[in-house]
Amino acid sequence: MTSNITVNTQNSIRIAAEKILRFDPLALPSAVHDADIIFLTHDHYDHFSPEDIAKAANDSTLFVAPASMAVAMKNAGIPQERVTYLTPNESCELCGIKIEAVPAYNLTKSFHPKAKGWLGYVVEIGGSRVYVCGDTDDTPEARSVSCDIICVPIGGTFTCDAKSAADLVNAISPKAAIPTHYGKYVGSPADADVFESAVSKGIEVVRKIEF
Repeated sequence: MTSNITVNTQNSIRIAAEKILRFDPLALPSAVHDADIIFLTHDHYDHFSPEDIAKAANDSTLFVAPASMAVAMKNAGIPQERVTYLTPNESCELCGIKIEAVPAYNLTKSFHPKAKGWLGYVVEIGGSRVYVCGDTDDTPEARSVSCDIICVPIGGTFTCDAKSAADLVNAISPKAAIPTHYGKYVGSPADADVFESAVSKGIEVVRKIEF
């Protein structure tokens, strides 16, 4: 299933299976208009880019976003009748895809307060449970997730660093881990080396961001 997942930068993730899912589209090279569902994790500029959302969306695209983003989504001109707003720990089903909302927040830093209700998502697609963490630290809620594949931030500063991301992965013990959110604004390609060396044997580390 990891072959169905691409990451062009940051948390800009594409999953292509029975449906095409996009998460936090950013710096897309062209207007592809291919998304069945676009997921937004929070409204920071490197995750919520109306320009890139427009490149990924088409006239039938559905959207999933934190409830706290309702005003931002409306101001961006995103059709509200096609948006499903979720709060932490809620779930829904769209296009036959089961979706679970996981809290995404910092434990000690102030960049992503828990009170904002920002999210990561677990989606069931292609016979796998894929957890896209969003911008989070190694939280108790993240550790409680059951998944086959995790897309986890490793860049530090605003999120987990490489070592704490590996600790989270080892606690969850998925089949595969894809490092994200490094090398563009924070973190470096070397962080992927640190991450991979700290992940337990038996968990496949799959690098998707190219430098």
